[in-house]
Amino acid sequence: MLANDVRLLKGAAIPTVLVGLVVILVAALLAGGKGALGAAIGTVIVTIFFTLGIVAVSYASRVSPMMMMTAAVLSYAVKILVIMALLKTFEDATAFEPKAFGWAAIACTIAWTVGEMRGFMKLKMLYVDPDARVPGQGDPR
Repeated sequence: MLANDVRLLKGAAIPTVLVGLVVILVAALLAGGKGALGAAIGTVIVTIFFTLGIVAVSYASRVSPMMMMTAAVLSYAVKILVIMALLKTFEDATAFEPKAFGWAAIACTIAWTVGEMRGFMKLKMLYVDPDARVPGQGDPR
């Protein structure tokens, strides 16, 4: 992973974990131990899924910009679909509170997305190479 990718990962993961801790605390107060367990599972799943997404995009960025975009779109689609499937699968769970799991997954997904957007804005990465020459054009000076 490149240094920018690590900074982006930290910029998204830290707010996600903090939001997850708040959701766990609220779930514990409202639904007891089962609520806290459900919220913790939701927080962990979102954090792992979205971390894997950044790792996949980081690896793909070394191959080509087209591969990076493909990896970003596919990883996002897979993450959202798997989280939706888990929400549906766990809706009748008895070992933990499914509503707490769902709310934690939603809150952590929003926190991750906002943290990632904020991280991208702070990185100020160029998406074009300003020194690259356009084929067929001479020196602009």
